[in-house]
Amino acid sequence: MRIANNATSYGVGWFVRLADLLAALGTCWIFLLMSLVVADVAGRNFFGTPLTGVAEFAGLSVAAIVFLQLGAGILGGRMTRAGFLINLIDRRLPRLRLALDVIYALVGCAIFALLTYSAWPEVVQSWQSDEFYGVRGIYMLPGWPFRTLAVIGAAMATLAYLFLIPILLQQGPTDTTRAS
Repeated sequence: MRIANNATSYGVGWFVRLADLLAALGTCWIFLLMSLVVADVAGRNFFGTPLTGVAEFAGLSVAAIVFLQLGAGILGGRMTRAGFLINLIDRRLPRLRLALDVIYALVGCAIFALLTYSAWPEVVQSWQSDEFYGVRGIYMLPGWPFRTLAVIGAAMATLAYLFLIPILLQQGPTDTTRAS
């Protein structure tokens, strides 16, 4: 289901813009990460001195980037689904397709709400304990920003699925503009 194109008619334009902003931040982060990896490989091969901490930063970044882009992915209808089966059901039983879409959104909302709820204490603990990754004295990356971005992304995914439910019900079973 894609709502990003006509979000203002549903009253969630502000949320779509926020989700797109976070996705753009994730895309810029990918570019930064690629640049760091290239510089690390070049430094390692040409000068014999790799950039310290790139592997750890890359490992922590992947999850943060994915979570930053979740909201926009959900609103843009780009979450992985069995499209062939959904489209077959839609052609024969459009009301069942609508029911499956609503159940899918409810389950997604519940899963990401539980993830947000369960990950928040880890953010607090990471902040309070000064959790760091790396080698003390050489390089250290704080853990709380990466954990915070995961919580923000999970909360955005929760809200994206939540906003999707009334839109699905408003559009009804005969709307053919949905994207799987």
